[in-house]
Amino acid sequence: MKTEVTGDIVPNKLRTLVLLGVLLHVTAAAELVIDVQGVAQPTPVAIVPFGWEGDGGVMPIGVADIITADLRRSGRFAPIAEEKMLQKPTDGADVDFQDWSFVGVEAVVVGKLLQTGADEFTLQFQLFDVFGRRQLVGYRMPNVSRATMRGAAHRAADMIYEKLTGIKGVFGTRVAYVRATGQAEDRLYSLMISDQDGFNEHTIMESKDPIMSPAWSPDSRQLAYVSFEGNQSSIWVQTLRTGNRFQVSARPGINGAPSFSPDGRQLVLTLGGVDGNLDIHVLDINSRQTTRLTTHRAIDTEGSWSPDGKYIYFTSDRSGGPQVYRVPATGGTPERVTFEGSYNARPRLSPDGTKLALVHNDRGNYRIAVMDLERRDLIVLSNGRQDESPSFAPNSDSLIYATRQGRNGVLETVSADGLIRQKLAARTGGDVREPVWSPFPRY
Repeated sequence: MKTEVTGDIVPNKLRTLVLLGVLLHVTAAAELVIDVQGVAQPTPVAIVPFGWEGDGGVMPIGVADIITADLRRSGRFAPIAEEKMLQKPTDGADVDFQDWSFVGVEAVVVGKLLQTGADEFTLQFQLFDVFGRRQLVGYRMPNVSRATMRGAAHRAADMIYEKLTGIKGVFGTRVAYVRATGQAEDRLYSLMISDQDGFNEHTIMESKDPIMSPAWSPDSRQLAYVSFEGNQSSIWVQTLRTGNRFQVSARPGINGAPSFSPDGRQLVLTLGGVDGNLDIHVLDINSRQTTRLTTHRAIDTEGSWSPDGKYIYFTSDRSGGPQVYRVPATGGTPERVTFEGSYNARPRLSPDGTKLALVHNDRGNYRIAVMDLERRDLIVLSNGRQDESPSFAPNSDSLIYATRQGRNGVLETVSADGLIRQKLAARTGGDVREPVWSPFPRY
């Protein structure tokens, strides 16, 4: 059963995807801009400007502004403007519930930023239920620096969001993606990381040769990716803090589509020898030893682990067209998972293990869909013509994927029910592709 709420590969070009990935159309690119389409009636809330107790008269970062932007960007909340606030307390003892109920808000956030050293601060905040006239959350974050202050504000927004929705917030997470600049022989490919809100964008790796298929390690400390340095595909793992990287696979033929195991010790890869036949392999990162899981003459590619580590889901055309299969991670007989339509590819499991994202052919358009693994029903979430590369947020509630806007590649996020959508585009144009959402940060 398929439901339309509003694939990575052109038909019969599955091999081309592994060889070339999504080779980027090239234009100028800059920081990401976010446009939100939310629910019809978002919840009205108030995030009161935080108090500042420290050197000088100006807070280093507008903490309340960051929390406000996070909640508004979620699409579920409508923070009221500061000029509509009848009071601006910075301590919960001063909150007048009658004033806030008069302006129609359902929840109020108040707080302070306290300087405790030259570059040391404490962030404290309280969340109140206006109708229930009670505190829902009260929290202090000591040892915050200027460099970590924005992250602390995101963490506060995550706690507020989870308390109000019951869904764990992802404002403190990051997104990796591929970008290209320049033309022809001047083309430059970049592996980028930014905060989930598009800020703090920085380059992890640059090359004149294509980069593709980034994948986060479970602890968010490393990225695996495919590089075509020397006109040969190879797979690398790079540590983000130090920038150090090492090659894990450069076998003859094709090396593609890496994905970390849940324990971070293995990668599932697509390998094809000199004959070009593509199969799913598991590589032990320490020993570099590989285990072949599929041996079919068909194309088997785009492997992805189940969260419990028991299965690997992959794309295969062994039934005549691209469909999703799964095979035990220890080896065994593959079983077909998707049957709705003639084309389903690029499988990615939700972190909670209940949903499968994929690229689905929807009346000639390649769109992002989600399958409930228990009920086996399919929901089409995106509305582009060639949407690709779905990746779940770590809370399993949203996905990010790549699509087209005119000649440019842009990124979009959509809630797993299709109701809330965000578009992330380069501020000055540009082309960004192959997004992947990070796991939750480990504080």
